[in-house]
Amino acid sequence: MNAPFRNPGPAVSAEAALPPPSKDGVTPSQAWSLFSSGHAILVDVRTTEERVFVGYVPDSIHVPWATGTNLTRNPRFVRELESKTGKDKTILLLCRSGKRSTLAAEAAIKAGFTNVFNVLEGFEGELDEQLHRGRNDGWRYHGLPWIQD
Repeated sequence: MNAPFRNPGPAVSAEAALPPPSKDGVTPSQAWSLFSSGHAILVDVRTTEERVFVGYVPDSIHVPWATGTNLTRNPRFVRELESKTGKDKTILLLCRSGKRSTLAAEAAIKAGFTNVFNVLEGFEGELDEQLHRGRNDGWRYHGLPWIQD
C-alpha cells in the first residue's frame, strides 16, 4: 500500500513571535504558527468526504459543521466541539473557503467559547475565474502542511 501524500510545509521557529488572533479571523500562516507551536487547537469543520478526498491538516481535530453531500447541519456541533477541545482553549476553525468556519465560530461564541477564530481563506480557498479552487488563496495554496490518504 502506498504511503499517504505529505506536504511538510515551511519550517517554523519556536522563537518566532506569534501573531495575535484578530476578531475577524486568522490567516492560514497565522493559524499554522499558532497550531504548530501548541498555542491553539486546529479543528477541521468540513465533511468527512472532503477530508478523505481533498486532504486535511495532520493532527487537526475533526468536528463537522455539516455532513454529507447535501451539507446537512450537524445539530451536535457545539457539544462535539466542547467535548474535543473545551471552551477556554484557543480554537481555530478551518473549512473549505472560510464560510462554514465563520458560521461555526459564531455558533461556538454564542455557546460560550471564549477564544475561537475562523481560519480565513479555508483549506482550498475561493473559486477563481475558471471555477477552480486553490489557485489564489487557501491553506494548501500557501504551502502549509497537509496530507491526503
